[in-house]
Amino acid sequence: MATTIIGIGGPSGSGKSTLAAHLRNALAPARAEILTLDSYYFPLDHLTPGERSLRNFDHPDSLDWALIARHLAALLRGEAIDEPIYRFDLHTRDARTRRVEPAPYVLIEGILALHDPALRTLMHRKVYIDTQDPQCLTRRLRRDIAERGRTAESVEAQYEQTVRPMAEQFVWPSRQWADIAVSGERGYDEPVRAVLGLL
Repeated sequence: MATTIIGIGGPSGSGKSTLAAHLRNALAPARAEILTLDSYYFPLDHLTPGERSLRNFDHPDSLDWALIARHLAALLRGEAIDEPIYRFDLHTRDARTRRVEPAPYVLIEGILALHDPALRTLMHRKVYIDTQDPQCLTRRLRRDIAERGRTAESVEAQYEQTVRPMAEQFVWPSRQWADIAVSGERGYDEPVRAVLGLL
């Protein structure tokens, strides 16, 4: 079985996870798997909870690129992988993992999905999702408060201190590597059709 890897990059809150979910449904759930770069943050068990919370999770150095590349290469060979499960409430990896079987399509999404050159060479198609910064912050607030137990103040502070500066430095420039850029602001029917057109 041949596997097509589709990378989906873009700023935090741009709609990457939602686009990936819509694409998976369009491709048929049994034929597509989603990996998230958020699963591949380095474990921080050696740090205190306070030290962990001060880490810059928006910098490329926070991600285990070697493990991501090994996992994608394994899926391309038709081998199953054990995707880490990251605990955002604890800022470290869970002891459990998620078994991911090979599939005709593997969608890997994350703010830095298109940043790493070695990772890009494993991708057959690269998608960048464009969403304006104010909308990204609004979505980030909603998600982190509801799903990650954060306060609005802490989300806004992190956005100003690391999320936006790292987007400027690493995420926004990665748009140049995309085969296609789609909007994350006007629904997902059109972006899904555009990505399917690439396949």
